[in-house]
Amino acid sequence: MGGNGNEGGSVRHPNEHLSEWFRRSGWSKGELARQVNRRARQLGAHHVSTDTSRVRRWLAGEQPREPIPRILSELFSERFGRVVGIEELGLRSAVQSAATSGVDLPWAGPQTVTLINEFSRSDLMLGRRGFLGTSLSMSAGPELIEPMQRWLAPPAAGHGTEGGARLATLPARQGEPRRPAGLSRPELEMLEQTTVMFRGWDAQCGGGLRRKAVVGQLHEVTDLLQQSHPEPVRKRLFRVTAELSELAGWMSYDIGLQPTAQKYFVLALHAAKEAGDRPLGAYILSKMSRQMIHLGRADDALELIQLAQYGSRDGATARTRSMLHTLEARAYATMGRPSRCHRAVRTAEEVFGEIGSGEAEPDWIGFFSEAELNAENAHSYRDLAYVAGRSPAYVSLAKPVMERAVQLFGQECRESAGGHQRSYALNLIGLATVHLLEREPEACAERAGQAMILAKRLRSERVSTRLRKTSATAARDFGKVPAIAALAEGVTSDLPAEDIAGTG
Repeated sequence: MGGNGNEGGSVRHPNEHLSEWFRRSGWSKGELARQVNRRARQLGAHHVSTDTSRVRRWLAGEQPREPIPRILSELFSERFGRVVGIEELGLRSAVQSAATSGVDLPWAGPQTVTLINEFSRSDLMLGRRGFLGTSLSMSAGPELIEPMQRWLAPPAAGHGTEGGARLATLPARQGEPRRPAGLSRPELEMLEQTTVMFRGWDAQCGGGLRRKAVVGQLHEVTDLLQQSHPEPVRKRLFRVTAELSELAGWMSYDIGLQPTAQKYFVLALHAAKEAGDRPLGAYILSKMSRQMIHLGRADDALELIQLAQYGSRDGATARTRSMLHTLEARAYATMGRPSRCHRAVRTAEEVFGEIGSGEAEPDWIGFFSEAELNAENAHSYRDLAYVAGRSPAYVSLAKPVMERAVQLFGQECRESAGGHQRSYALNLIGLATVHLLEREPEACAERAGQAMILAKRLRSERVSTRLRKTSATAARDFGKVPAIAALAEGVTSDLPAEDIAGTG
């Protein structure tokens, strides 16, 4: 029977691990055999033909050949709603994949495709209830920064193009048929437009609603990269891959899956390097920097943003450079370095003024509008106020800039079909925190209440968490004010804290 085998010549002992998982599953031997065969057909492994006698031999200690261990791992994982590794089943250990561990990954096209393909596939299969995310850990400090610095290193000898058409291909899994070669221009353009559509959905609805759709599309694109393509097509496919992986990371970040988000960001940076797109790589690093600010790692955030600035100094548009300076300011503010923060804010504003009306720009930087510029700079001043012990001077700087951001986002959302609803909500909350710093509880409650209306329509744990935190702070300081009491009651009833790991 194809696809099965054992450790030739070795003494066979009953597989107690597999037997225990099998017993707990409640399956019969025949049922497990049918599921294995069905999954093998889905994978294209038509040579696999399992029956009850073969299952009995596995339980007795026979070691099956690939893809059986992988299939059994998937089936038991789905059965128990948690990752059940090949080793846990007492089967031959597969070579550990870098796709689900660490950020120090090889900077080479074929490996990048393999890693993204494996990770997105695992996310689709095991990401529910967060079990994929909890199998990962966050990297920070030198463990994160040093591997990312290799983004700027030239390709290793033999890596790159040969005659303009070197191909980054992923070997097909055993028994899995290859897709027919060739990708037409309309098909490639459709992939690019789909990415634009997903990005718009994220801005309007938050990361929780369409995340799995983005991950599925990412997985499909890495399947396309298994084919041979001319170099220009290859680079465009890697660019799509980088954008989708970044978006999957951003949506994961938005719903609170931090290790998963970081992994997608790292993989996106690898894909951007394969695409030869340094501005896109800088944009991805900016998202990693923002995540580090969120996690209280301002030093790491600053190093990442400075790496982005250095790497994109010759190719980034004014809009992209301005965005990078705003995040530099955010990092300095969090670190409590006001002079450097002020300088970065001024530079961001000056560079934003250099944006030309006819300058061609990628869709991924389109979000960085005048509203976003004001929002980032206002949050920098607000953060300085917190670091400086609620300094009135910094609060007075933050307030008019935050009000301008709220005004512009509100206008955009009213005038367009969707708009950046999440950004609008986040900046309403930001303005509410400024009112708290000014000891204006009624104004805080008004702005937070407006944000809550949006939060109930969004699938963004980031928005909900910030609203809950702001409400709790307001209740602690002004709990006897009726407007604040009503806000706290509304947040508790309408936005209860949840285990959001499985969202997506």
